[in-house]
Amino acid sequence: MSKAQVLHELLARPGLVPAVGAHDALSAKLIEAAGFPVVWSSSFTVSAAQRAMPDVNLLTMTETVEAAAHINRAVGLPVIADCDNGYGNAVNVVRTVEEYERAGIAGLCFEDNIFPKKCSLYPGMRRELLSAEEHAGKIRAAKRAQRDPATVIIARTEALIAGWGMAEALRRAHAYAEAGADMILMHSKAPTAAEVLEFMRRWDRPTPIVVVPTLYPAVTFEELEAAGVKLVIWANQVLRGAVKGIQATLETLRRARRLSALDDHIVTLEEIYRHVGVEEFKAIEREFLPRGQSDTRAVIIGAGSGKSLLPLTQDRPKCMLDIKGRTVLERQLDVLRACGVQDIAVVRGYRKETVVAPGARLYDNDAYEETGELASLFAAEAELHGRFAFLYGDVLFERAVLEKVLRAPGDVVIAVDRAWVDQRDRLLPLAKPVDLVVTSDPPRPSRRSLGEEESDRLVRIGQRLPPDAATGEFIGLACFSARGAELLREAWARARAAGDGPLHEADRASTAAFTDILQALVDAGHPVTCVSTYKGWLEIDTFEDYQRAWAEIRS
Repeated sequence: MSKAQVLHELLARPGLVPAVGAHDALSAKLIEAAGFPVVWSSSFTVSAAQRAMPDVNLLTMTETVEAAAHINRAVGLPVIADCDNGYGNAVNVVRTVEEYERAGIAGLCFEDNIFPKKCSLYPGMRRELLSAEEHAGKIRAAKRAQRDPATVIIARTEALIAGWGMAEALRRAHAYAEAGADMILMHSKAPTAAEVLEFMRRWDRPTPIVVVPTLYPAVTFEELEAAGVKLVIWANQVLRGAVKGIQATLETLRRARRLSALDDHIVTLEEIYRHVGVEEFKAIEREFLPRGQSDTRAVIIGAGSGKSLLPLTQDRPKCMLDIKGRTVLERQLDVLRACGVQDIAVVRGYRKETVVAPGARLYDNDAYEETGELASLFAAEAELHGRFAFLYGDVLFERAVLEKVLRAPGDVVIAVDRAWVDQRDRLLPLAKPVDLVVTSDPPRPSRRSLGEEESDRLVRIGQRLPPDAATGEFIGLACFSARGAELLREAWARARAAGDGPLHEADRASTAAFTDILQALVDAGHPVTCVSTYKGWLEIDTFEDYQRAWAEIRS
């Protein structure tokens, strides 16, 4: 069924039908999302919003049909286009119908203003109208030119706008109806609906009537419906509301000079993403692009204060420490993007104003002093849907390590360094907290070349495990499938629902580490896959770590 057929059937039903004016594709999508059944592509609002020009035929037919086409493609609703006076005589009207129908427009409205027209709402302008006979000829030409028999041709008369009186308005309406118009738009600039309601009392034809109550806004939907009006067009209110919102936003920004002052006045980026089809775009990528290039986002937590690195972290978090001209965070972003992960979120906390992460979305854990890694992760809970990689903000990884984790199957996958077993005696005297792991089937101690098959299941994880029992070290890198992300959220919800009680090694859930929820998943019977690595990463937690990074990183 064409959109013209949809419109035709909608108008055939009993009752008044509302149409709302759009000035671009996004406003049309918002009209559709609000539940209205018809979109009006207004020459007034298109001229104002897309060209900042008055509505006096300065835009060509090609420009206005292009705007209507964008609006039409954005929505599933039928669109009625304001075609002004057809951009010329009856010959021009024929081409106008052809072009608008080709663009999928369901209804076309032609007014009896001369060319170039002047907007009906502009005050103090001299009005000149075509003869009723010439405009009736335009309507006959439009009806003959249409290819879809359901396309609705609306004839609009400006007789009341021009002050030519009710008798002339009725005469013209009759002439246009006899010429074959599917609907008659009776326009009025009276401050009340009395003039239009009087016309409705005197209208004696079956051709349905359209009104645009811009200048008599107090009239109710029920009054118009009771009078027998078929279509009401709320033509420019969406644009006027948008302008007011923009003005308020700019004034707040000018006064406050900080973006956070706008939080109560603007929608979130996610709201824009929802209306412009970002999720649909991602779904296409997930279906057709190779895995790892598009279907994984990353969440980096870098909220901690890094006290162990003072005074280096006096004015910045660990993730913003410079290593040979590039910050730790910048190096992480580079490795992620080299692996095809472009969708990245960063959680800030300590000295958050210094965090620079081009192209990444930023989240804040302002309670970083009182909370733990899990609280930081769930500060970005909006990102924990679908497949995502998790990274500590103070750890650098070789690309091969990240690629191996991204390739590994499993709902929850973590990277485990097996080199820790060989270095145990050297590392333990440092008294540095280590995320130790016990796995179900660790590789043989003599093995150094680890193939893709070298993975097993997590049994225990934490900083309090007996070192002699550990089979490796968790290196702060994990990957969750969509199901894994769901399991993670559920585990966190259970921990929070139980009050801020203990969670594995943490006294309180709010101060829990990432390893605590990994153990909670294992305890709940959910497998956690351990991907074996042998070095290839570097944590920057102490001054000695920082020195080693400068010594070992080549560029």
